[in-house]
Amino acid sequence: MRLQARDGHELDAYLARPLSRVRGGIVIAQEMYGVNDYLRSVCDFYAAQGYVAIAPALYDRKQRGLTYTYSKADHDRAQQTYTAWNLDEAIADLVAARDAIANAGKIAIIGFCWGGSLAWLSACRSDYACAISYYGSMIPDLAGEQPRCPVICHIGERDTSLPAARVAVFRAAQPSVPVFMYEGAPHGFDNEKRTERYHPAAHRLARERTLEFLAKYVG
Repeated sequence: MRLQARDGHELDAYLARPLSRVRGGIVIAQEMYGVNDYLRSVCDFYAAQGYVAIAPALYDRKQRGLTYTYSKADHDRAQQTYTAWNLDEAIADLVAARDAIANAGKIAIIGFCWGGSLAWLSACRSDYACAISYYGSMIPDLAGEQPRCPVICHIGERDTSLPAARVAVFRAAQPSVPVFMYEGAPHGFDNEKRTERYHPAAHRLARERTLEFLAKYVG
């Protein structure tokens, strides 16, 4: 579907709807690779659980339909892209997605990688029923922000972008935010499309905890 942000920018979004009763809605914030097959599969998963799920194409401000592969060269390009991004614009595009599914009821935000950082920032600067951050590497640098809604974080113990010292910084600043650590799991452990990073046990447990959290705060 096509969205419009408050500044007039138009962007695409992938939308997945439940086949039965709607529990609420979820905005899915992309990895640094864009709205690719993996991110669409995440939307489909949560739609199957009863949530209207929408993933806005944040990179449309640079190039419509832009995604990166998981190759080393594209990994480096994706890092260059997201680290230079205007975070306020990204949050505005996420809000456009939230507003597009407002009739679903209460709305949560879930983010992965870059989106994990955006989920935390959205919890602090926007209005959501709750937020779930998966391995948001920027959250220690944004730990001084204050969340407006309940938040949980999922981080792999082998995540080189979030070593123990950086996780400790976030925990010290936000002692009331649960941070779940997953033994043996690297950055990107939820992503079944990346066999070298996918960690099935962490994937299952994090999704179980996420569903429990959503049931409590969304429906």
